[in-house]
Amino acid sequence: MTAQVDRTAGTAGTAGTAGVAGTAEAAGAGRAARAPGTVRRRVLVGAAALLMLTGGATIAHGAADGTDGAPAPDGGGHAAHSTGTGTGAGEAGPVGGASRSGGFYMRADGVFSPPGSFVPSDALTYDTALVPAAARIEITQYADRTSHRVGTRLRGLVPNRAYGMHVHTSPCAADPASAGPHYQHRASATADPVNEVWLDFRTDRNGNGEAGARHEWGFRDGGARSVIVHDAQGGAGRRVACFTVPFSS
Repeated sequence: MTAQVDRTAGTAGTAGTAGVAGTAEAAGAGRAARAPGTVRRRVLVGAAALLMLTGGATIAHGAADGTDGAPAPDGGGHAAHSTGTGTGAGEAGPVGGASRSGGFYMRADGVFSPPGSFVPSDALTYDTALVPAAARIEITQYADRTSHRVGTRLRGLVPNRAYGMHVHTSPCAADPASAGPHYQHRASATADPVNEVWLDFRTDRNGNGEAGARHEWGFRDGGARSVIVHDAQGGAGRRVACFTVPFSS
């Protein structure tokens, strides 16, 4: 009887152990089956979060005149230069739609980060006290047969402060001087908003601002490559930030 009880107990114990082991093995297999997807999802989410924190840029192109979902450029403003205060740049989205006027539309937006950041950005801040890391910028360009317009919207800057901004001839780099001089329609020794693209603006209480410039002339092919944010309005000022922009001619 004792031997039989021992054998029965042993069999039950073996079966119980095997059952537990099988359950554990099945659970382990389930975790192993799920692990690759989980890891991939975590890597993708982590990379996206890192890009948002450290800066980046997105670009959208398309023909537009305010139809089929494409935002219409502002038709008002001074003949050469107009400024205002807004609520800040929105997220980049698709731009498109047929253009009755035969024009084109470009939008580029970026998140400022200091030169040498882990994730490179086309938007560089050289003074984080005036243009904080993670501040945002959007540049739009619209041209048709009769006019050429460039606009900007920014958010996350110093509240209630005046900034200067101009289109420059070269891309941004770690050295602020690398962006070159102001883009000029005709070579001139003086700076003015009729011969150049000035986008001076003043931020609101939330640190957001916007500006626009309109001319009858457009850019030469490859002649305009960036915008520089200055610490003062007017024809000059210290360069505090830069954004490389794929302007079209």
